[in-house]
Amino acid sequence: MKAPIARKQQHEYEIHGMKISENYFWLRNKEDPQVIDYLKAENEYTEEKMKHTEDGQKKLYDEMKSRIKETDETVPYKYGDYFYYSRTVEGKQYTIYCRKKDSVENAEEIVLDLNILAEGKSFLSLRSYEISPDHTKVAYTLDEDGYENFTLYIKDLNTNEITDRIDKVSGSILWGDDNTIYYTTNDEIHRPYRVFLHKLGQKDDSKLFQEDDTTRFVGMHTELDRKYLIIHSDSINSSEARFIDLKSDNSTPQLFLERKDGHEYELSYHEEYFYIVTNENAINFKVMRVAINNFSKDNWTEYIPHRDNVRINGLSFFKNYIMVHKRIDGVKQIEVMDLANTDNSHQIEMPEPFYSIHSGPNREYDTDEFRFYYSSLVTPMTTYDYEIKNRKLIMKKQEEVKGHNSDDYVSKREFAQARDGKKIPISIVHKKGVENGPALLYGYGSYGITIDTNFSPNLISLLQRGMIYAIAHVRGSEFLGKPWYEDGKMLNKRNTFTDFNSVAEHLIKKNYTSSDKLAIMGGSAGGLLMGACVNMRPDLFKLAVAAVPFVDVMNTMLDDSIPLTTHEYEEWGNPNIKEYFDYMMSYSPYDNVEAKDYPIILVTAGLNDPRVHYWEPAKWVAKLRALKTDDNLLLLKTNMGAGHSGASGRYEYLKEIAFRFAFILDNLGITI
Repeated sequence: MKAPIARKQQHEYEIHGMKISENYFWLRNKEDPQVIDYLKAENEYTEEKMKHTEDGQKKLYDEMKSRIKETDETVPYKYGDYFYYSRTVEGKQYTIYCRKKDSVENAEEIVLDLNILAEGKSFLSLRSYEISPDHTKVAYTLDEDGYENFTLYIKDLNTNEITDRIDKVSGSILWGDDNTIYYTTNDEIHRPYRVFLHKLGQKDDSKLFQEDDTTRFVGMHTELDRKYLIIHSDSINSSEARFIDLKSDNSTPQLFLERKDGHEYELSYHEEYFYIVTNENAINFKVMRVAINNFSKDNWTEYIPHRDNVRINGLSFFKNYIMVHKRIDGVKQIEVMDLANTDNSHQIEMPEPFYSIHSGPNREYDTDEFRFYYSSLVTPMTTYDYEIKNRKLIMKKQEEVKGHNSDDYVSKREFAQARDGKKIPISIVHKKGVENGPALLYGYGSYGITIDTNFSPNLISLLQRGMIYAIAHVRGSEFLGKPWYEDGKMLNKRNTFTDFNSVAEHLIKKNYTSSDKLAIMGGSAGGLLMGACVNMRPDLFKLAVAAVPFVDVMNTMLDDSIPLTTHEYEEWGNPNIKEYFDYMMSYSPYDNVEAKDYPIILVTAGLNDPRVHYWEPAKWVAKLRALKTDDNLLLLKTNMGAGHSGASGRYEYLKEIAFRFAFILDNLGITI
């Protein structure tokens, strides 16, 4: 079977006095039957070329499924008079949300069963799940096609009836009191921009705030005592917050501090004070404090000072404690500030030097315990309760991974040298005794998002077959703080790509692997990373997997009707300004495809993806097919019923992973 060849249809546009011409602009028209036919033809070609791996895919799928405890439940957490938890059932795709009153030994009440809600649907995604303060209702938001247009439902837990429904919300919801809920909605470019107040049973909702600046996204949060609602309007490099006193009848948001270019801040509160995590004269952020009844900036006082090597990520508030979430030298840490006894303030000690942590469902305000989740590249997800007064970690549960023994693997941290001399951190894991062999290098490197060293039970299928797995913590992430991010965005974006290539060279130089055994993988902005790197150094890699890749940079960033575009001017640059246009054009994967040899490549897409539209990977593959000079395999696989995150059911998701792993192993010559 021959590879599909997309027809060429010239499209021209003019910018900065230049005429730009391309052949595959027509693939943007989702309503054109020829577009759907082309995507289906690519899927058929992919299926044919991967047919010989079907037994291997099945074996990988069975392996990965066998490692998980299919019928399982989370550790219950206390909220009011109830203990809430979720569970899964063998053979069922989705989570069931439950609770028990007064004691974990009492009878179970099912709050929400996503398996029932998913009946007859090919896709279902739950964004928000919020119990009302009086525990008689649940509010939740669902996406049924992957396009991330959510519907808000409110369910009466006494009658199990849906009492309220609101269509086309952003997905973010918060309860005010027992009969009031706040939600956000999107504009025509899929940007959260409005906040509404909904009174249960009423049809006419009150608009509280609207943000007209298309570079800004609107969100909201409150603390455990539910005293104030904080509304934040943020661009990538500036913030503005408002607040509403939920205990008063006045629902008009009050401005806290007006926006200023370059000033990022996060507003929270505790008792009589506002707390501000701010980057003003503090690139890695510091914490300021001010009385709520007199919050003028002139009255701010420093609460936690700035430190060059400490990135302060945020605060969590309890009655007697503040948890400070930070990252030091790439490692997440939690500092406990004891408000009653500052001498008892301390940092939570973790079991390993390199790991990943994130907060659990802490819903009680007056407590001496803090729940969080812990894992590392070798340690499965573990639920801990931290007894603050005793400074003691209590393991509540560790994910059961059948056949896995952490002692069988080695986890380490190394550094590659970038072309400008910077040291790029690399996280590496492999089976003991495996010092050299085929390798998979993963990367992302945008928006300040850091890929942490989380445990993946699926990865065992590669490690047990002798593969080495590495994560490149390149610039564009915040692995080493905010400066690490700033050095990998806008007019510094190419550092992200050259850093990744330097990490690949390091793995080869240190004899972990060789270029004919090295696979690379990334998704979304990480797919941009894949596209840029195979353009720059195709000789470094045997194969690449680019999932929902942001590769048509120029066409997307020149079209302000596309979701995320204007918001991301502060990430990539505004191409309507020539300096940024020229720089972005220098690395845009689609625009830099050349007539030369490329590695083996698998590209995936989602037809309903609102973040990276399907046509970006489709156009990229079409242009690669037309220009590349090798006979290496090039595959495009489009999920015709999903969005950015792929399949929604847990078993269907495993099948997608098995497909990718089979592609990698087969093309590296490894027996599945």
